[in-house]
Amino acid sequence: MRLALLTHEPFYPPSGGGSAEAVYLVNEFTRRGHEVHLFCPDFPDREAAAARFSITVHPFTGWEMGRHTRLRSLKYLAYPGALRRLVHRTASDISFDAVLSQHAISAVAAGRLKADLGVPVVMNFLDFLTGFMESWPRWKMPRLLRRRLMAYELSLPGRHNADAVLTVSGELARRFAETGYDADRLHPIRYGYDAKLFPLLTAHRSPLTVAMHGSFDTHHLGPIAARAIADIALAKPEIRFLFVGRETDAVKNLAKRVRADAPLVKLECTGFVPYAEVAGRLGQAGVGIIPYEPSAGAHCAFVAKLVEYAALGLPVVSTPLAGVKAFFGDEPSVRFSAFDGGQFAEDVLDVLVNPPPQAESERLAKRVAAELDWPVICAQAVDRLEAVAS
Repeated sequence: MRLALLTHEPFYPPSGGGSAEAVYLVNEFTRRGHEVHLFCPDFPDREAAAARFSITVHPFTGWEMGRHTRLRSLKYLAYPGALRRLVHRTASDISFDAVLSQHAISAVAAGRLKADLGVPVVMNFLDFLTGFMESWPRWKMPRLLRRRLMAYELSLPGRHNADAVLTVSGELARRFAETGYDADRLHPIRYGYDAKLFPLLTAHRSPLTVAMHGSFDTHHLGPIAARAIADIALAKPEIRFLFVGRETDAVKNLAKRVRADAPLVKLECTGFVPYAEVAGRLGQAGVGIIPYEPSAGAHCAFVAKLVEYAALGLPVVSTPLAGVKAFFGDEPSVRFSAFDGGQFAEDVLDVLVNPPPQAESERLAKRVAAELDWPVICAQAVDRLEAVAS
């Protein structure tokens, strides 16, 4: 099979969010002998990466694309049309057997390409992108516009008659089904991690370190996080908060809000950490946190950081997000707190003082390795695309 794989994220190295999955998907496609043509924003050492992964890269070079680029939202809006034209030009010389899109932004282009090229299209939604806007302030995202954007994103599979849809959670699949899209074409595959890079770690854990890993967008660090961190710092000033990832504006704003209430709080942000080195940083902590605000996007997510924490044997405190609670809800080493900063702080302090039994954390780590390792997740995705293309 000759596949056109579409994404709005630079392919390598993974930049956060759902970008890590593309690398492992490509590995599974090429392992099975398929020919992969990747359409994505240009990235450094592109030719070396293409040789390493045995793929053909068709780079988009119209403007800089990336998670932390300037005018990101405007560029995201313009990208699907440009991506569609790039695939069109390539398809005049190369005949594709199927199109696979990663995320909602490239799904817009993929949907239109189904009619253009007359080939099967599979859409892979690694989140409910516009659903995260529910946690944005009204001045930044007016309610009427937000509702229309959310409805448009959920309409994409039905609007373009996608042959199949892969979703990151059962909750997201349910929302697509509510639009009238055929439930038999919906396939929740969750989100994975690299078991080789996130082994069980228990040796150098500090009960005085609280860690969080991620891309630290606006929706990750809101009032719940600010209140919880301030309360914890006031109750136990010796506790260190370790943010593993880029020091974004959201991190800087969080630090200002927290220091207004707890001036002596110990906050540390590592800056960008390569995926292969994240486990070593997280392994220093006594607990991993996910203090997300409630939103449709958060509830539909299968939060990658929770998978990573669990794989390392790290106790977790999270707000009660539907997408991950369906999988981790009965696990003693994962505590689902409330959408309340004060309660969240109490739960984190309690877990630090009374951690769950090590045996439970180790059992969960084994479960995660068996069910959420990238080869397992990606095999399900490729199985579905092969069935559609055949």
